[in-house]
Amino acid sequence: MSRDNALPQPPDRRLLLKGALAAGALTALPGVGAAHAATGGPAASPAGPGAAAPYVNPLVRNRADPHIHRHRDGFYYFTATAPEYDRIVLRRSRTLRGLSTASESVIWRKHATGVMGAHIWAPEIHHIDGKWYIYFASAPAEDIWAIRIWVLENAHRDPFKGTWVERGQLKTAWETFSLDATTFTHRGHRYLAWAQHEPGMDNNTALWLSRMADPLTLTGPQVRLSTPELPWEVIGFKVNEGPSVIRRNGRLFLSYSASATDFHYCMGLLTVDEDADLMNPANWSKSRTPVFTSNDTTKQYGPGHNSFTVAEDGRTDVLVYHARQYKDIVGDPLNDPNRHTRVQRLGWKPDGTPDFGVPVADTPTPGSRKES
Repeated sequence: MSRDNALPQPPDRRLLLKGALAAGALTALPGVGAAHAATGGPAASPAGPGAAAPYVNPLVRNRADPHIHRHRDGFYYFTATAPEYDRIVLRRSRTLRGLSTASESVIWRKHATGVMGAHIWAPEIHHIDGKWYIYFASAPAEDIWAIRIWVLENAHRDPFKGTWVERGQLKTAWETFSLDATTFTHRGHRYLAWAQHEPGMDNNTALWLSRMADPLTLTGPQVRLSTPELPWEVIGFKVNEGPSVIRRNGRLFLSYSASATDFHYCMGLLTVDEDADLMNPANWSKSRTPVFTSNDTTKQYGPGHNSFTVAEDGRTDVLVYHARQYKDIVGDPLNDPNRHTRVQRLGWKPDGTPDFGVPVADTPTPGSRKES
């Protein structure tokens, strides 16, 4: 089993040194807890809400649903939803900050007709058993809301080379609206987490989990981990979507996004003990309040659809997400292109649970000054 696609873990010492030298990362990240890398214990918390990050934000403009994978070759690989919903893009850099200016390649485009012809959403790139996989959502050109999960595969060691082969639809129990697939390994098993509408349920999407027989096949059963039921999960739409998993401090944490994609969009959290049966929904606990929300002080709105990665120092956990820089949107939020990719340090509370803080403010541009 390859560790490349396991839950976010500190890389080996050689990569840690390479990344630090490339980015000056050990000096760029204040207050890093050294014990975190050695023991899996909590890193030092930020000095205050959103106090954070030595990154330029937005990191990548006009890219929503961001996913960043740090590979064993020392590169960060970035993909996200393009606002035209018509292609899958890929960038890479040896530093997180470098993704801002890294060249972007289009590795796949939607079909003109038929399946995979509309709403190309939320790609994630994973490396499994020596091959690259991209999980993404799409719909037929003739039925644009019949959204399902699809998979691309590339056997070349360099995902910018070789051929991205369409491996077809990843089949779930029902032919219903489904999207936002992510995969991870735990205790020798591979899992898929995703969002899907369950027939007969009064919601848009709930969160589901299943073991996988291989990167393309669910082995079942598939279990519902969460359904939108709390007030902050059902504003505009009844949505649980965009799952992402991180393992720390003896537990697995599954973040997810809720409500409509305007300023009400926010994040919740599910938690399970790492020794528990992940396939038993009763073992998962759910946050009663959102863990990451819009913030009028930092002027960031609708933060969500996150992923997790690790900083160049190999120790500091990093939250990757999108947000808009304004609250009011004209028309359908899905037609507004200004969801930008952002990154900031993920803190840890004394009880070992993640401290998301607040979405950080825009990085001041040269020559800008704060109004008095």
